[in-house]
Amino acid sequence: MKLIPAIDIIDGKCVRLTQGDFGQVKIYRENPIDVALEFQEADLEYLHLVDLDGAKKGNVVNWSIVEEIQGKTALTVDFGGGVSENEEVEYLLELGINQINIGSLAIKEPEKFTNWLSKYGPENFILSADVRNENVMINGWLESANYRVLDLADQFIKEGLTYLTCTDIGSDGMLKGPNFELYKKIKERFPNLKINASGGISTLHDLETLKEIGVHGAIIGKAIYEGRISLKQLKKMAGQKLGL
Repeated sequence: MKLIPAIDIIDGKCVRLTQGDFGQVKIYRENPIDVALEFQEADLEYLHLVDLDGAKKGNVVNWSIVEEIQGKTALTVDFGGGVSENEEVEYLLELGINQINIGSLAIKEPEKFTNWLSKYGPENFILSADVRNENVMINGWLESANYRVLDLADQFIKEGLTYLTCTDIGSDGMLKGPNFELYKKIKERFPNLKINASGGISTLHDLETLKEIGVHGAIIGKAIYEGRISLKQLKKMAGQKLGL
């Protein structure tokens, strides 16, 4: 299981939201580049990078931070936040971004996402589903897409999809543990789908339980910034091959 620390960006700063609410923004660090370098210095390999300004606008906004992280670190980065144009996909891949997260666009423009999977390769994309009671939510998590997460995954698996990041909205930013049952359900339905769990991870025990369920990766955000899980602990777990 990959251990994937997260950096969310608003106005060029490293922030976290609570349950995806832009009205509940907490700034943790002024410079996301410093945070990324700290992750690298802790021998962590991966980074989940989100441009929240881009997610709100519908196009990538914080290009300079993406470019600087790619230029100054050797982290394996998956990026999301407003990617909506072929040119954005191509530039991100040119920069060396490992994978691109696609959320609302997959629902609003499914043919475009299907075309990207075919044109650029499914290994370069992650379907990103924000879920409340197994229903996929879009537009700042306020509007139901009238899709169940299992149905959405099934639609794109038929088109070659291999990776899914599923964020449980009710758990996100609450530091009360992930929705383990949700990930079990997805894993049972799609045993070959590589699932990243996101939302609520707050203890090392949470990570061990997700590993037992068989998820591909665990995205850790607020727990790091609030000191619930230290980089030293993550480094130790990665060294025990939990992160491989």
